[in-house]
Amino acid sequence: MSSALTDLFPHPIVQAPMAGGVSVPQLAAAVCEAGGLGFLAAGYKTADGVYQEIKQLRSLTSRPFGVNVFMPQPEYADPAAIDVYAHQLAGEATWYEAELGDPDSGRDDGYETKLAVLRDNPVPVVSFHFGVPSREVIDSLHRVGTFVLAAATTPDEARAVERAGADGVIAQGVEAGGHQGTHRDIPELDGSGIGLLSLVAQIRESVSIPIVAAGGIMRGGQIAGVLAAGASAAQLGTAFLATHESGANALHKQALTNPLFVRTELTRAFSGRPARGLVNRFLREHGPYAPPAYPEVHHLTSPLRKAAAKAGDAQGMALWAGQGHRMARELPAGQLVELLAGELATARAVLSGGGGVL
Repeated sequence: MSSALTDLFPHPIVQAPMAGGVSVPQLAAAVCEAGGLGFLAAGYKTADGVYQEIKQLRSLTSRPFGVNVFMPQPEYADPAAIDVYAHQLAGEATWYEAELGDPDSGRDDGYETKLAVLRDNPVPVVSFHFGVPSREVIDSLHRVGTFVLAAATTPDEARAVERAGADGVIAQGVEAGGHQGTHRDIPELDGSGIGLLSLVAQIRESVSIPIVAAGGIMRGGQIAGVLAAGASAAQLGTAFLATHESGANALHKQALTNPLFVRTELTRAFSGRPARGLVNRFLREHGPYAPPAYPEVHHLTSPLRKAAAKAGDAQGMALWAGQGHRMARELPAGQLVELLAGELATARAVLSGGGGVL
């Protein structure tokens, strides 16, 4: 990775931006203060909400940080399919004594107004999910001194990121928790994602820009592995979800290591777009029937998920988690960064022939 970017954070450890209230300023600040790169998630927030979180984070740390933005989604959802799914969810609404949400609550997540905030109040790094911004957008962020990253799940997507002028690509393997950052949502390709190590190697041979590897990483030894494969840094989400500063619901944190939740699965049940979460009742019952309709399904199920959390029912929540969730450690975020950095140093020593045991 260009030294100008890696100089921003001493350890090659990036805290993934997790939308929905997880990536709060306190979490990002703790990661930054420990030498990693903390991130705020602009997804599902108002532009003013993003501005207020940036302001709060700056009051907690003077170190560089990032903000993640969702790309607007094209209109291709089938209204009839959404109606059918809403009918199927009627029983959930009755059970939780909640109303279904309005699927037409908005498609672009306030994209332009959030970009305006980021131009008027420049931050060190901005990343994009669900696609690639135009070269004009990237150039406008460059002009205010911001480094730009964008997620990719295939070598072709990585090449698109490079062509647009981004400074780096986030290689998101299929192991990753939460939403897959595919540039186009193609239902026929559900479940065909590329594993992280293979993806990093393929992208390394496809583009010349730096790579941040993301997907199922929970230990410093894994960070060493993706660095050896060609990445310049590793992005961890689920590992930070369980930390003390994380804004995740307590039930969500507990579920990561609860023996009741034995595996993860990619599902459209909660949002209409493929996302990896712990398999629970809601996912099992509704996943096979959820239409490819994001963000309509997200808006539709939002009140149900909130009601389930309020009722203390993890079986009705979206428990986003990567494949390494059982390795989660409940620690302060800064302590986790230090632990990961120590594990990374040990792994590098072993790989270089310095002895020791991984």
